[in-house]
Order: sequence, then C-alpha cells, then structure tokens
Amino acid sequence: MSDANLPDVHARALEVARATVAGIGPDQWALPSTCAGWDVRALTNHLVGGNLWVPPLVEGQTIDEVGSRLDGDLLGANPLRAYDVSATPAAEAFQASGALDRMVAVSYGPVPGSVYCGHRFLDVLIHGWDLAESTGQDTNLPADLVEACWEVVAPQREILEGSGMFGTEVSVPADADRQSQLLAVLGRHE
Repeated sequence: MSDANLPDVHARALEVARATVAGIGPDQWALPSTCAGWDVRALTNHLVGGNLWVPPLVEGQTIDEVGSRLDGDLLGANPLRAYDVSATPAAEAFQASGALDRMVAVSYGPVPGSVYCGHRFLDVLIHGWDLAESTGQDTNLPADLVEACWEVVAPQREILEGSGMFGTEVSVPADADRQSQLLAVLGRHE
C-alpha cells in the first residue's frame, strides 16, 4: 500500500468505527471492553480523543501546545455526536496537501505524517473491532481494510508488541484468515 492510500483507508476505518459507535445501546456504555481497564465508554472516549489530536498535531502543534484541553470526558451526553465531531476533522487533516510528508510531534517522537496516519488507521480500525466485540455487534471488518492494516502492522510487529499498547500476540493456526492473523498479532482473540 502506498502512503497516498493511507488517508483513504483511515477515513473508511472512521466510518466503520462510527457504525459500531452508533450501534452501542444506552445500557452498554458501562460494559467492560476487550481492552483491559476500559469500559465501552472509556474506549469510545479514547477513539474520540485520538481523533481530536489529529488536526492540531498535523498542523504543527506540539503535545505541550495542545496541553490538557483534550483530557477527560469528551463524549458528554451524546457519544455518537462527539464521535462525528471528532472524525470528520481527523479525516480531513490527513487528506490536506502535504500532511503525509510533514513531521508530526507525537508522543513517540517526530514522525512523518504518513507514519502517524498509519498508526491512527490501526488504532481506529482495531478499537472499532474492540467496541463491536465488547457490545455484541458484527466484528467482521472489511477485507480490504484488514489487508491495508496488515501492511501497516507487519513491518512493525515487534515494535507494536513491545509498546504494550495492543497486547501480547495470540497464537492462531497457520491457515487462519487475515483478520484472525491481524487481531492475533495485536493480542486479540476472535
């Protein structure tokens, strides 16, 4: 996959995750999520927060300049609306001219926008799956997005596992489908 495709797959992952957020029932926000220590609401808040960080960082702000304004509960009384308000600007930021080439000051160092976009794509797609799994929704991800995410993950497997952010790799049969392989690398059981 070329870097040029990253904003498109990121935007599509945002749409897939949105459908899952829209499907969360009013009585499901306090359910435990597949991510240890987070309930469904906290995981959704993490997605919204990640989305909200994209525009200022891609535009050149530092983490210190953004400060604490994106801390705490970002969902308010309408989590789906909060998701929508966060997703569109995140998608647009990566689609802006030069965004993928610009250096972005993220917590793991300054990286090209393309690297940050790939990581946001991964985060949105996989945490969207986590939300679906946690709330009993359809967990089948679009095959082309799974393949694109695999292309982001495969060269970084050791780094991602060492980061502790996605869990320890799970063993799957050699003939497992790509979604099962992807989820296993990121510490998830189907």
